[in-house]
Amino acid sequence: MPSNLFAGPHLWILLIVILLLFGAAKLPALAKSMGQSARIFKGEMKAMKDDDKTAGAAEASTVDSTAVAPAPQQTPAASAPVEPAPGAPDAKS
Repeated sequence: MPSNLFAGPHLWILLIVILLLFGAAKLPALAKSMGQSARIFKGEMKAMKDDDKTAGAAEASTVDSTAVAPAPQQTPAASAPVEPAPGAPDAKS
């Protein structure tokens, strides 16, 4: 495969095909939406890198709290004696 595929006449042919497919009126809108998409993608990638940095710093500075102190036990709620519904069969029989 030639290394200069996007040089010279190949580039002109590619641009003409794109112009025929999308039309001259839609090309500015297409370029604008591609630019906005690229900007959003770049911002999200930067945010993910920042989140990774802050998560790594937070993990390094905290101590495993489950090994230090056991979790508090929950006390059972005060329960009233349960009476069977009227007409229900006895559990004794």
